[in-house]
Amino acid sequence: MSVKVVGGDSSPGRPTMRDVAALAGVGIKTVSRVVNDVPTVAPDLVARVNDAAAKLGYRPNLTASSLRRSDRRTSMIGLLLENVANPFSGAVQRAVEEVARARGVLVLTGSLDEDPVQEKNLARALIDRGVDGLLVVPAGTDHSYLIGEQRAGTQIVFLDRNPSLVAADTVRSDHRGGAVGAVAHLIDRGHRRIAYLGDRTVISTARDRHAGYLEALRAAGIGVSDELIRQDLSTSEQAAYETQAVLELPEPPTALFTSQNLVTIGALRALRAAGLRSRIAHVGFDDVLLGDLLEPSLTVVAQDPRELGHLAAMRLFARIDGDRSPAQAVVVPTRLIVRGSGELPPT
Repeated sequence: MSVKVVGGDSSPGRPTMRDVAALAGVGIKTVSRVVNDVPTVAPDLVARVNDAAAKLGYRPNLTASSLRRSDRRTSMIGLLLENVANPFSGAVQRAVEEVARARGVLVLTGSLDEDPVQEKNLARALIDRGVDGLLVVPAGTDHSYLIGEQRAGTQIVFLDRNPSLVAADTVRSDHRGGAVGAVAHLIDRGHRRIAYLGDRTVISTARDRHAGYLEALRAAGIGVSDELIRQDLSTSEQAAYETQAVLELPEPPTALFTSQNLVTIGALRALRAAGLRSRIAHVGFDDVLLGDLLEPSLTVVAQDPRELGHLAAMRLFARIDGDRSPAQAVVVPTRLIVRGSGELPPT
């Protein structure tokens, strides 16, 4: 990455441009031009400055550099994800970093753990540190706290979920459409009692997927059975418990639709414990690591987290570069991956 610096550095305890200039026997302006990759500096001077910088362990002060730039940009963006340990979040992060790296921009990333207070604190901390823009997978339901930041010039794009009370670009998957397709797939295989196990209803994606489940049932003329719907599941343990509960109903489901990967894992454990993995059809939303190695292999509705991250980063940089068009909503299609579990017939 090429770092642009146009002045000195007075950080205590660290070598400065003046130190490099003194060791190299050149003026401080020459050091600045070398660090900025100005092509007109004589090769021998470039070599002397670089050698002196290497000996001293000199690194430019990027914060000071950004304050001296006319556009006040810091070449940093923030990325707030649900949990960087989640494979979905990791794929999004990787895609964002690839786009940012091509522009010489650093990505500062944090995990929200579905905590609205954490979202506000981290968003404000990153903005206070001068990020040029912010990508957010929102945890809260009120994003009006960002309106003032937008007016002050911070560009914001939301990922995976819709924001509330603020106008901003959004890049998300077709959650409702993916759920409709998953449940319709089970219905086409003859299932009429399809259980729904869902994430927390405060999360917009969970509400969208539940809505898709209901839409598919109604389109097929199948009545909605409240006893088959279990929501607000935030751990695999809760999902396993509720899956076991629906399996023990007097009239149990012949199929499951699980709307999130941790919920899917919990349901898989319950089905295995009950010896029903080859008898109860199952489609999960979001792919699961090694899901294709199960027996039967897991049928899933797959998102494209890399595409989500790529498109969101591109939207953010378009805004940073001056795009002031109305807020856009970009919807990325999902795809049904047929592997076996979703094709089991009713028993």
